[in-house]
Amino acid sequence: MNMTIKKTRLFYGAILTFALVFTSYVGAAQSETANSKDDLKTQQLELLQQKFTEGKYSKSGADTCMACHKKTAGVADIFSSVHGNPNTVNGPMAGLQCESCHGPKGKHIGKNEPMISFGKKSPLTAEMQNSVCLACHNDSARLDWHSSVHVTEDVACVDCHQLHTPKDKVLTKQGENEKCMSCHTKEKADSHKRSAHDIKNNDMSCSDCHNPHGTMAEASMNQDTINDTCYQCHAEKRGPFLWEHAPVIENCANCHDAHGAVNERMLKTRVPMLCKQCHGNDYHPSGIPSGNTSIQTAGQGCLNCHTQIHGSNNPAGRTFQY
Repeated sequence: MNMTIKKTRLFYGAILTFALVFTSYVGAAQSETANSKDDLKTQQLELLQQKFTEGKYSKSGADTCMACHKKTAGVADIFSSVHGNPNTVNGPMAGLQCESCHGPKGKHIGKNEPMISFGKKSPLTAEMQNSVCLACHNDSARLDWHSSVHVTEDVACVDCHQLHTPKDKVLTKQGENEKCMSCHTKEKADSHKRSAHDIKNNDMSCSDCHNPHGTMAEASMNQDTINDTCYQCHAEKRGPFLWEHAPVIENCANCHDAHGAVNERMLKTRVPMLCKQCHGNDYHPSGIPSGNTSIQTAGQGCLNCHTQIHGSNNPAGRTFQY
């Protein structure tokens, strides 16, 4: 198939996807009693719906837009980005250009009809804004986006990503961590605790463990389980071991808080109290301070002796001491 035809079909597909989401929203908006601000929003949505029905695109593409918007702050920066590169395969500038994302020009000039806009001030819902992006960015990396927590919380793509810029800040470790922590404030606080993965200095990024676009795993982990995600760096804890410690095999988070803790090794609670949550009434052999209570009151740590607590391959390693 001719490449030009393929690109044109791609962008019309993007507009159709938006239009389907858009039409359902307008129908819902019309069925509700709204105040004056909501009435204006509904009116803007109706005008956009009419424009999509007419489908009148500018023959001059971006030149038409730039005639008015070239001095608008940040608009011209699109041409320094991947979205503004006409040589990018299936990119906006190789097809309908500005209108591939912002919709057909229609009677925008003179009649001041609204265009598709993005951000907090847009009359469009996060779902409607995202449908434009996902029409092109619908790949395996975003396969689980529609069931992700960010969708549930009505997060729009542009809440994290910047398009009219030479480089999207969220694609750098520092920019990503700052953006994530602007919402995930508890994790930000944890990263400054005594023992933590080094996110505050940007040696690690949130996406080293999590996929912000969603996965089928708990907490949008990159791997199928929390343990499998941890093993990507902590391979020595993977096993299999001759003697396995059940809570370790079950979930690393049983003992550790990966975002940070006040205890050594990111332990949720100090040893021996952490161990005693499971081993509170266990018999302890003679030859050391008698009774399990003495280990707690004397301030002795279980890990002083049980050094192989993640698992042991020693034939005598049943007690995780060897």
